[in-house]
Amino acid sequence: MIKKLDILIVRAFIAPFIATFIIALFVLVMQFFWLYLDDLVGKSLDTGTLLYLVVLVAITCVPLALPLALLLSSIMTFGNLGESFEIVAIKAAGIPLLRFMRPLVIVTIFIGLIAFLFANNIIPVAQLKLSTIKYDIIRAKPSFDIKEGVFYDKISGYVIRIGKKEKDDTTIKHVIIYQKNYGLQDNLIAAESGIMHITPDKKFMEFILKDGWNYEEKGPRDNIATDFTRLGFKEYKKLFDLSSFQLSKTSDSNGWYDPKILTIRQLNTAIDSLKNTDAYYLQRDKMMINPYIPFAKYMDTGWKKIKTDSLKKVKSFAALIPDSIKNDVYQRSVNVINSTKSNILLESEDYLRKRESLQQHEIEWHRKFTLSVACLVLFIIGAPLGAIIRKGGLGMPLIFAIAFFVLFYLLNTFGEKFAKQNVVSAFSGMWLSTAVLIPIGFFLTYKAMRDSQLFNKEFYYRFFKKVRTFLSTFRLFNSSN
Repeated sequence: MIKKLDILIVRAFIAPFIATFIIALFVLVMQFFWLYLDDLVGKSLDTGTLLYLVVLVAITCVPLALPLALLLSSIMTFGNLGESFEIVAIKAAGIPLLRFMRPLVIVTIFIGLIAFLFANNIIPVAQLKLSTIKYDIIRAKPSFDIKEGVFYDKISGYVIRIGKKEKDDTTIKHVIIYQKNYGLQDNLIAAESGIMHITPDKKFMEFILKDGWNYEEKGPRDNIATDFTRLGFKEYKKLFDLSSFQLSKTSDSNGWYDPKILTIRQLNTAIDSLKNTDAYYLQRDKMMINPYIPFAKYMDTGWKKIKTDSLKKVKSFAALIPDSIKNDVYQRSVNVINSTKSNILLESEDYLRKRESLQQHEIEWHRKFTLSVACLVLFIIGAPLGAIIRKGGLGMPLIFAIAFFVLFYLLNTFGEKFAKQNVVSAFSGMWLSTAVLIPIGFFLTYKAMRDSQLFNKEFYYRFFKKVRTFLSTFRLFNSSN
């Protein structure tokens, strides 16, 4: 049954929550635009495109803005109630802290459910449209994504480093282009200056480089008999396929594909299919090894146990090979081993990419829930914290809110990074912040229920005064002896 006290607390909570949510959303949106501000201003992008981009970025930031808004607004609400002694009056009436927290707990759970539905149904669409518009901007203005002094690796097979970009966004200086391949050979282009632009058909990005050198190594990958060529040029044209900017595409769709644009049901399907790849790769490895090492298929037939009298007298396999063909046998053996190794390495890289994709899908699956649960976790921290500090407004509550949100954000970021690097599982990494902050929330709730003076300056002043008095008495006692 809803009572007047519940209505009073909810009304006191709504205004701070709406205000802090707008502020938090604005800060998170600006975080994105601070990164691309120089590339967006003055680049002939129309107002409609910019507003559309702002809306999409704001939508993607909503699940992160809700926990921050709940933390700050709960501190402010209970801080205001404590500062006006309303909490004292409520407790004097025999109502415990958990009882008048109950309506806001229900509101927080409702907001958490909204955050989950938002992350599962709206965020994927917003991420898809955001990726599309970013690609359109990159295709029209490639400098939007290529930064000064940063190695850019989003073009398949190449890594580009530009020392400086002029204000016209086309003139570039101190350019280095590395060509990536599976071997150990070096192929790179270095130029003092150049111009980059998009071809009229929008399919290629063209670099017209000036005053540079082209270094190229040719020859067998597994042989030292290679040729290294250094070619100087006054002007050199290099084309890059713009399809490399795109994300991976599914075989049955022409749309973008990324784990961030999938719902829970789609993620479950993708994770199930990615988990069932071990047997597939094991079969492929056998098919690739058998043509090069045909005796491998007899490994389980007991051929190792066959020993004849003639073989027992031989100390090594090399003694069985005639000297006239020994070098040829060695060379062919090395070639077979190198070919097998190359094929296995290619399969291994493909397998690792699949495992990395599986990890990414699991991370996104857990993210749908962690940010929703974070709403309740940060409220459990904010409500008792406000009851303890008993300060309203934006002063003291803002300081504590920033401190705990930074802790939450760092733990969430570190956990996700550890999960991506396979240091921990996706579950452990994504739920790290929740596991650390829940005990803190319970501790603060316990202290608030007992009117703790955890953040009372006078309490600490009296405590340290007693300590100083004790130390002074102890020194006097020692000096007298």
